[in-house]
Amino acid sequence: MSLAEAGVEANALAESGNERDLAKLRAAWSDDLEAAARSADFRERAAAYRAVGQFRFRQKEELLRRGLEDPSPACRGSALLSLELLSREHPRSVNSVRPLLHNLANADDNEAVRRLAILALRGGSPQRDTIVLLQGIAEEDGLSQETRQTAAKVAAGLDKRAKTR
Repeated sequence: MSLAEAGVEANALAESGNERDLAKLRAAWSDDLEAAARSADFRERAAAYRAVGQFRFRQKEELLRRGLEDPSPACRGSALLSLELLSREHPRSVNSVRPLLHNLANADDNEAVRRLAILALRGGSPQRDTIVLLQGIAEEDGLSQETRQTAAKVAAGLDKRAKTR
């Protein structure tokens, strides 16, 4: 079984609430995940960053920080997908890397990575600087309509959450 296949299995276990089998799978794949994250091959690194979220591996969140700074857009995207998945349970995952997410959402060369960073910010606490940044992105002329709409929706959702606090 490959790391990607184990990640799919781990995600299914997590979604079904089978914590015992998920913990066993985490223990079995922990070292392989770490090794893949250090690989010279961007495909292996991307699979590792994606697996962190699929395994719900909160102990490996520091790997996601490394993934957000990876030169490969595929790796950054995989790390963002995992971060978004982990943030569904608690905003701490997003809040701990908020400055990196702001930078990716505002200035990454890859527009898909920018959109994923915007979506990941949705899972964090509704801080004013994030809302203002997203509103600015929503009005930026050089971006695709899809990216601007995503930023506007996430900004509106965070603003709504901020007002209900």
